Amino acid sequence: MSTLSRRLVAEGLGTALLVAVVVGSGIRAERLADGNVGLALLCNALATGAGLVALLVALGPVSGGHFNPVVSLSALVQGALSPRVALGYAAVQIGGGIAGVLAAHAMFGEPVLAWSAHSRTGLPMWWSEFVATFGLVGVGIGTLRSRPGLVPFVVAGYITAGYWFTSSTSFANPALTIACALTDTFTGIRPVDVPGFVLAQIAGGLSATLLFHWLCRKPAEITESAERGEGRTTAPRWRTGKPAATSAD
Repeated sequence: MSTLSRRLVAEGLGTALLVAVVVGSGIRAERLADGNVGLALLCNALATGAGLVALLVALGPVSGGHFNPVVSLSALVQGALSPRVALGYAAVQIGGGIAGVLAAHAMFGEPVLAWSAHSRTGLPMWWSEFVATFGLVGVGIGTLRSRPGLVPFVVAGYITAGYWFTSSTSFANPALTIACALTDTFTGIRPVDVPGFVLAQIAGGLSATLLFHWLCRKPAEITESAERGEGRTTAPRWRTGKPAATSAD
């Protein structure tokens, strides 16, 4: 199996398992919380954060651990992925997300697929998704360039917090958003509300990419700036990290 094939399988599988964690823990939490929405959200958030750490640690070295089309788009803009690979990532992420819903429904005896009736729309929700995705991409870029080994924990921690500090519960992921339109459970979103979320996520991700790509320069770039007399500085004591595979194929 080629390197690209392994990366695509890792992205599809990782996204499927991530969505299964999000949807499955939402179903379990709602059933056990006995109407206590706050408790259900807490359980859903903790399970998602824990599952995301595990998936990023296990599959990140294979594909970069994107599991999110906006993260892949950010990598494309930064030159870390070719257009062909970025498109392949997005396709398997969306397909994996749908597979994750099927897996979660099968575990809990839910209908195979069911259009969600959970309304999530309006300017506050769209702004919430912009902020959530902006922060996700931003902390990802910043941590990857400073302390790459901490990326799984930083990203998972931010997503866990996002469940609580955003009004939308921080989907921040088009693949997850599309998948959640197919589940009429705790984590669902009406299909008609999906485009607004996805557009806000793309806008937030691109904005963060442009800002943090400039803000969090790589150590080598900082050193070169100092040598050109652009300000006194010293080279950071860390090494720049990046996904294990960033080539075009």
